[in-house]
Amino acid sequence: MSYYFAIIGTQDNPLFEYEFGTSKQGGDGQSRFSEQARHLNQFILHSSLDIVEEAQWTSGQLYLKVIDKFFNNYISCFITAGNIKFLLLQQPTTPVGSTSTRNSTSIGANPTSPQAEEAIKNFFTEVYENYVKAIMSPFYKVNMEIKSPVFRARVAAAGRKYL
Repeated sequence: MSYYFAIIGTQDNPLFEYEFGTSKQGGDGQSRFSEQARHLNQFILHSSLDIVEEAQWTSGQLYLKVIDKFFNNYISCFITAGNIKFLLLQQPTTPVGSTSTRNSTSIGANPTSPQAEEAIKNFFTEVYENYVKAIMSPFYKVNMEIKSPVFRARVAAAGRKYL
């Protein structure tokens, strides 16, 4: 499974981006996006922002689960109290010899399974805790890009831990 994580500011501007692969079930942590898909990831996430805003006001939840699907990509969302959006694009790997990912018991093969939803929620929660620590810096301004290597390392660690 390949992941593309982005933090989107209140003005729909990207604050942070990180691409990684699964570390669970023998994964090596490397993303497997094709070169063409890699260029589309930002567009796919930003195209789901309208759905995020619609779901945000109807659900009243911070974690919105899977909110959109684009071909074989699933988009999950977490919204902070300050209206900053955490978006995670997931591209599941299709098991060898299988044409459907719904029959597999692998968490990575079915991003809408309860186990996958719980893992994504835990990932978002840990990233949110680290995000709050990062923005509490007196040098940080709202909607400013996050360039901290410590924050990037903590996002990577959360990805390895949960996804």
